[in-house]
Amino acid sequence: MKINNHFRPEIKKTYLFNIYFLISIGVIYLLLFLALNKLQYSATTDEPHYWETSLRFSYSLIPSLELLRNYGELNTPLPFMMFGGLEYLFKGGIFAGRFLNFIISFLMTCLIGLPKGKVTKKSVLSVCGLLLFPYYLILSGRLYTDIIAVFFVFLGFWFYLRSQHILSSFAFILAIASRQFMLAFPLAIAIFELINYLIIKMRIYGLKKVANSYSENSEQELGTIETNDLAKTRINPLRWLMPLIASLSIVGWLLFFRGIAPEAGMVARTVPKVQQNLWSIDLSGSYFSLSCVGLYFVIPELILFRPKLRIQNLLTRNNIFFAAVLLLLFIIFPLLEAHGILIKVATILLPNDFLRLTVFYFLALITCLRFFNRLNLAFWLLLINCGLMMKAYPWDKYVLPLLIVFWYLKSINILDKKSLIKFPSAAIYE
Repeated sequence: MKINNHFRPEIKKTYLFNIYFLISIGVIYLLLFLALNKLQYSATTDEPHYWETSLRFSYSLIPSLELLRNYGELNTPLPFMMFGGLEYLFKGGIFAGRFLNFIISFLMTCLIGLPKGKVTKKSVLSVCGLLLFPYYLILSGRLYTDIIAVFFVFLGFWFYLRSQHILSSFAFILAIASRQFMLAFPLAIAIFELINYLIIKMRIYGLKKVANSYSENSEQELGTIETNDLAKTRINPLRWLMPLIASLSIVGWLLFFRGIAPEAGMVARTVPKVQQNLWSIDLSGSYFSLSCVGLYFVIPELILFRPKLRIQNLLTRNNIFFAAVLLLLFIIFPLLEAHGILIKVATILLPNDFLRLTVFYFLALITCLRFFNRLNLAFWLLLINCGLMMKAYPWDKYVLPLLIVFWYLKSINILDKKSLIKFPSAAIYE
């Protein structure tokens, strides 16, 4: 197949941009690799007991049911099975597990930066925004479970956006098998798609009634033609059914563990109070998550993409309502304890609780203003994640999966779309 000479310079330019991008990302990860002593540094923080658990899975590629039920950790076992499998096959020690996380992180970064096989301005800026989140690169070189769980979430969205819903569901099932709170992502998709499905069905029914009435009183059948066009837009029920099935996999783990985590893990590890009882919740975990999204996504997005903001558009009744409700929550349930970089920096820079709460409130508020004015997929992702964070100890690293998804959707320019369904006749739906 001959390529028109008119397009050759453009193809060459795109190819060069792709090469420059990959080289840049390669340099960043090479520097990270060297900074982490080629991933050969001594085990730190949670790595010793994660590695100890991984070794329990290293005696066989297929673990026993007894081991799966009593392996002494609080999250689901797939990452430990993978780390243990690497040790079983290659005897590479803790390095092999770290290197797996490192390669997975590099792959995700490249895929976000090369949507549809080419670099765009949005994709490069999205990668920059992602790399600004300190936990992303920190966890990329450690024997932690987060990167593996995030990777399966990313794969779930990768397949979902390509309408490969069975593969997407399988990826989300693996994500939940890596960390329980990955449930938020398939559940958000299921709710979003089910609402779209029901709305389209109701519109089809409504237009059919109008069309039938029109055709009874007129020789023309334009209404029927519009209805037929609408009916041809068959919304595949797998769009909501498969993520719902993936979400329900959490029920299997709850039944298998007879609780939210293995009993041995609940005994061996320090368990937050909110997780000691299945029905306990802590609202501070939810709006600390909002604050983290404000700091690590909303502000970088404003700086990198410079959207046009109109102050008068922010002073709406809905926004004032959000601000008042959020302020009330901060007053009734003040966030006084958390873990991670954000709370440490805030404690150093701000001398008292009032100033810290003011900053956290502002960050949470700009997140609400950014996402809670339209019922799109991003809204449901944020809402369900914040809901699940009521069962987690406040920690900014827990927003990593959400940031990965948001920056990926931003890179392909669909973060703010109301619907991801393509309709044959857009005029009918407007």
